[in-house]
Amino acid sequence: MMKAVRVISDPTIMFGKPVIAGTRITVEHILRCLAAGETADDIIADYPPLTRDDISAAQAFAADHLARESIFAAE
Repeated sequence: MMKAVRVISDPTIMFGKPVIAGTRITVEHILRCLAAGETADDIIADYPPLTRDDISAAQAFAADHLARESIFAAE
């Protein structure tokens, strides 16, 4: 499991949503850009403060979050 040290959550920044440290760019926004077909290079061009490592950290953060979700069996 990759540690997403680049991702922080602070209630005074973007209402506490997870963001890339030092920015107001949310993990959610990065994931939505990727889901829409944008490449890492596209995102970095649009948001120069970001790096490839930031984008990887956002993906790892989301994967770690999903890995901690509770699963309930269907009846």
